[in-house]
Amino acid sequence: MEGFDLLNKAFDSRVRLGLMSILIVNQWVSYKEIKNLLDLTDGNLASHIQALEKNNFIEIKKQFIGKKPLTTYRVTKIGENAFKQHVSGLEKLINK
Repeated sequence: MEGFDLLNKAFDSRVRLGLMSILIVNQWVSYKEIKNLLDLTDGNLASHIQALEKNNFIEIKKQFIGKKPLTTYRVTKIGENAFKQHVSGLEKLINK
């Protein structure tokens, strides 16, 4: 069936789909902001971030603002292409 071949298993999870949707339309997004938007626990979010990072779909930047640590994320070009292909596959399945 046309569309299935475009789907990426990395985005099967509702959390990863949400995370990529946030990052695809924003430059850098903080850990706290993502956690609040997706209403997740630290452990749950961390495991999904790790999975996306392992595939080189997201980039992580750790820095200090004054004395406070700040971790931010953005989608990589590889991640953007993979996510757009996945969404295209979903659209083809829906529009059948």
